[in-house]
Amino acid sequence: MDKSDDACTDFKPLATCLRGKLEKLYHLSQDCCIYRVPLGLRKSEGSHNTPKTVSIGPLHHGMEELKAMEEHKLRYSEQFLQPTQVSLEDFLIFIGGKENKLHNCYAKTIPLTSQDFVEIILLDAIFLIEFLLLFKKRTFITSGDCIFGKSWLSGGIRNDIWSVKNQILFFILEDLFELAKTRVPNECYDGLSISKLVSTFCGNICELLSIEQSLFEINFLGAKHFVDLLRLCIEPSNHQLNIEIETMYAPTLPIITELHQAGVKFKVGSTKHLFDIRFDQIKGTLEIPKLRISKVTSYYFKNLQMFEALHCKTNHVNDYAHLLSLLVSSPKDAELLIQNGILEKTESVAVSTFCVQIGKQATVTYNRFYYRGLAIDLTDYCKSPWHQWNANLKQNYFNTPWASISVIAAVLLLLLTITQIVCSIITL
Repeated sequence: MDKSDDACTDFKPLATCLRGKLEKLYHLSQDCCIYRVPLGLRKSEGSHNTPKTVSIGPLHHGMEELKAMEEHKLRYSEQFLQPTQVSLEDFLIFIGGKENKLHNCYAKTIPLTSQDFVEIILLDAIFLIEFLLLFKKRTFITSGDCIFGKSWLSGGIRNDIWSVKNQILFFILEDLFELAKTRVPNECYDGLSISKLVSTFCGNICELLSIEQSLFEINFLGAKHFVDLLRLCIEPSNHQLNIEIETMYAPTLPIITELHQAGVKFKVGSTKHLFDIRFDQIKGTLEIPKLRISKVTSYYFKNLQMFEALHCKTNHVNDYAHLLSLLVSSPKDAELLIQNGILEKTESVAVSTFCVQIGKQATVTYNRFYYRGLAIDLTDYCKSPWHQWNANLKQNYFNTPWASISVIAAVLLLLLTITQIVCSIITL
């Protein structure tokens, strides 16, 4: 036996071991849309992506700090099952039939038995349906309800529903809801659908992120889950800008105070699409859609940024966050946008801090920066000596009526003096 035969024999156990690993390898499906957040993407507080009150789905099931909600899930399941004649066994069989499809939606192997997985999905889905139903129909909340009777608890659940790691597929909510309605007509279900319940639940986001509420129902069919739906609703109306491929390795642009000093005027955007920021070079007007800033605004953004980085081909959320952090780097920048009605504080949140934080979370592919053209136009505008001189004249000499009168009087006095000198020279 030569040396090559000896080497082959030596590596046979290793080859067998590797084949076993390859056979057990979890292959990602094209349906994958629920992720754990890799450590490398947690550039800021990871708490924005981790549920604090309730686990939805298997990724955080069993966490000690979330176990208190498991009893509430059972209570809501009991409420959900009472009006229908569909048996619990039928619901379990239904979920079991969707098990493979559900597994394909996760970006990692779920180390649970089939029965444990089915139980988690069923109870969490029913809990979420019942929560959405009571959120819309407050008259159905019983006196013994322990969730809606405590604002901190219902508020915590509302936040956790937007955690990128805490998602459940819309199709399973829809199918379970429709199954529950098949056997017995029930007044509380009349005219309702999961898309309507979700749209109502998303109502408080509309003013925060400048979203038309109708977009939630319009985009529902194309959305995988809550975070995906929110992403679809804030996508910009002009997608063609995203095909920009000219290299821009380090996007930079003047901050808001520098733009102001160059004479740029700020205006609330006329569009309801948050990312549609436009600059009119002729009028020198920068239009930015209104953004209301609160603690939950930061929560939405950071989960959207994570989902986009893990799942999407577009970079709109990250590029918007990066642009905002470039424009607003100090309280003075923020104050100018607040004065012009573009940014609004709803809580004791430092606006400039918010902008800087979501900018840190941004992962920008610089040769596909969505606002590349905008950045170039604003930079060129500020470099123009004419714009700087014109702005300086308006801001320092014509900023009040009395200042304008003084300047005009001084100019007239200067003209009269020159005229008198010229006349004196002529008479000589």
